Amino acid sequence: MTAVQSAGSRSKLGLWTATALVVGNMIGSGVFLLPASLGAFGGVSLLGWLFTSAGALVLALMFARLSRMFPRPGGIYAYTREGFGDFAGFLVAWGYWVSICAGNAAIATAFVSYSSFFFPSLVREPWLGAAVAIASIWLLTWVNARGIREAGIVQLVTTVLKLAPLVAIATIGLLYLDLDNFTPFNMSGQSTLAAVSATAALTLWAFLGLESATIPAGDVNRPERTIPRATILGTALAAAVYVLGTVAVMGVIPPESLAASAAPFADAASAMWGPGAARLVAAGAVVSCFGALNGWILLQGQLPMAAAMDGLLPPVAGRRSSRGTPVWALVLSSVLVTAIVATNYAKGLVGAFTFVILLATLSTLVPYVFSSLALIRVLLRDRQRAGRKLARGIAVGTLALIYSSLAMLGSGRDAVFWGLLLLLAGVPVYAMVTRGKRSD
Repeated sequence: MTAVQSAGSRSKLGLWTATALVVGNMIGSGVFLLPASLGAFGGVSLLGWLFTSAGALVLALMFARLSRMFPRPGGIYAYTREGFGDFAGFLVAWGYWVSICAGNAAIATAFVSYSSFFFPSLVREPWLGAAVAIASIWLLTWVNARGIREAGIVQLVTTVLKLAPLVAIATIGLLYLDLDNFTPFNMSGQSTLAAVSATAALTLWAFLGLESATIPAGDVNRPERTIPRATILGTALAAAVYVLGTVAVMGVIPPESLAASAAPFADAASAMWGPGAARLVAAGAVVSCFGALNGWILLQGQLPMAAAMDGLLPPVAGRRSSRGTPVWALVLSSVLVTAIVATNYAKGLVGAFTFVILLATLSTLVPYVFSSLALIRVLLRDRQRAGRKLARGIAVGTLALIYSSLAMLGSGRDAVFWGLLLLLAGVPVYAMVTRGKRSD
């Protein structure tokens, strides 16, 4: 079986489960805290949301076009390899895979943090919190090893459950708005442009994962149709929930209280409907983290499997179980995630995981840049086949490239430095794996 083939007898992801993968991977732990981070900026932060949402939709259009042209497993890795060859493809696969593993460690820890709302001992006893985080990782590794259908069902159910409280606040909550909470419009003390730039950088984290449906392409039903639809639909749905939810929370909670809130959506629900509603939102945050962890664990197996089938990672990463799942890639990835969780619980969480988020953001933006360039290059290379769609495709690729590059520059010097070292660390692996191929 090659990287572009899939066992026809296996159940595959349809439109709704693929959309749930996109939405579920984007809407994780961050959205429940972002309104507090944006509270110090005031209403001007909504412009940052709109700018980031527009950029995310451009990226979604780019991935939709690429997935129609190359409906192959690996998504951004496969697109980069098609445009620039094996080495560039490997670097993207390597960096993205490591960022997924690091991000999964952060999500597992966030899952424990939100769960401590109901079980305070998870915070009082660090060893217990670490045990629950690691147990959640291996439970979902087992679910994904069982089969793509089982993982898809978990993703669909958790996405529906996590969206319920967010959609309720984003819609019904608009009836409780106090417009005085939006004045002054810009509370940051910076220029409007500077404030929008700062809030756009904060909100970008919430959109990472919009490419999720492209990676397990071999396990998606009619990928050339399903993946583009799921990517655009999922991104648009998440953007609507983000923007309207932030409007509702800002309109209900005064700015000074919002900036100090540890659980802004829960506080907004409590102000509108009482303490019981706050518990429902907290439960939604727990489910949100669990669902995001499930979706990203699915990808931590699919991506190395695609690269291994192309001969760019050790063959063990490409081995499938009798159920057609990349069980060895899943297990090896979860071993790394477990090590990261255990290490960070031992030395403290906040600073380490804040940096992990920055590094994961950069490690995702680099593949976005490569994918944008790959779209432009492939269209120019095959301009006759592209026909009338050439100009439109190049415009989408160029806009995606500009947005991704600007976002990457805003990641910070430290994240760029360590991100570069992360990519360079994969070079010896590439040399070892491809040594036999070069000597043939």
